[in-house]
Amino acid sequence: MNNNKRRIPLREQAYQEIKQRILTCEFAPGEFLNESYLQDELSLGRSPINQALHRLAVEGLVDIYPRKGVMVSQLSLNEVIEMIEVRLVNECMAVRLATERAQASEIEAMREILSETPKAIENRDLTALMKIDLRFHNAITAASRNRVLSDILSGLHERQARFWFLSLSAKEQMTRAYEEHLEIVEAIAQRDTLLAESAMIRHVENFRKNIVATI
Repeated sequence: MNNNKRRIPLREQAYQEIKQRILTCEFAPGEFLNESYLQDELSLGRSPINQALHRLAVEGLVDIYPRKGVMVSQLSLNEVIEMIEVRLVNECMAVRLATERAQASEIEAMREILSETPKAIENRDLTALMKIDLRFHNAITAASRNRVLSDILSGLHERQARFWFLSLSAKEQMTRAYEEHLEIVEAIAQRDTLLAESAMIRHVENFRKNIVATI
């Protein structure tokens, strides 16, 4: 175990490790989690694993059934549709504000983030793509200079992570999402709020279509 991990409380290590595997669907929806397996897999004791699972239950990522065990929560189409409705409104606001307020250095940073995408697509590295997507959208929100909006979207992005992971199963979908990101950042660079909002709407709507077709 490296020095950085030693400084992190064991319950936090357990929480982060299990959560990451749930969000990337390594632990699939509906799968029962064996606590003994988790202890061995993560080299952690029963107490931090148990604390992590209860925290994840509060967040709605697992369901705890007395005398039965812990199950990764199922995905609900209705839930993701509701999240997308809220996300669409707030992403559009964020991109409008970012188009008006982003500094040139921030726009360049967005481009730098996206420059990592082709390699991730070529390698079909969904975990890397998800991180790039999150960093890109966070960069837009940061450029909006609105902390409340940032908090709202940060929560939405995390809640929909599993849906995102399932929505980009084909290389064509990955490439299309990348092209949509490029359209968004170029509209921001042109200071064209209408174009930026239109590109964001198209991006979120295509995400919705992919999800509906998957679940």
